[in-house]
Amino acid sequence: MKKILISLVTILFIAGCSSTGNLGIITKSQANPGSLLSSSNSFKEIGPVKGRACRFFLLGVAPWGNSTFSQAIDNALENGGDALINVSVTSSLYGFVPIYNIFCYTCTDVEGIAIKFQAQ
Repeated sequence: MKKILISLVTILFIAGCSSTGNLGIITKSQANPGSLLSSSNSFKEIGPVKGRACRFFLLGVAPWGNSTFSQAIDNALENGGDALINVSVTSSLYGFVPIYNIFCYTCTDVEGIAIKFQAQ
């Protein structure tokens, strides 16, 4: 009975939720996707990559970090890719002692296949 009570209290103090979506192609935030697609550039697959961007909150009023989608893409492509294809995006929110909002954080995770556009 004591183990069940400890498990229940732990679950109540740690709460989280997440959502997932899929996209076809995403470029770096500095790129011009219209010109890349209209010029019919060929590309080379670099391989699967992951990127994460998180923002933290202390007492619900002191935020730090950057959990934007563009930051997660830039983190995934920091090793030389120009864009991601077959992208999966997950946004998560975690709260510890959620009633009092003592500490919580939100993260954006992206996964996909990095590509590099070939110069013509």
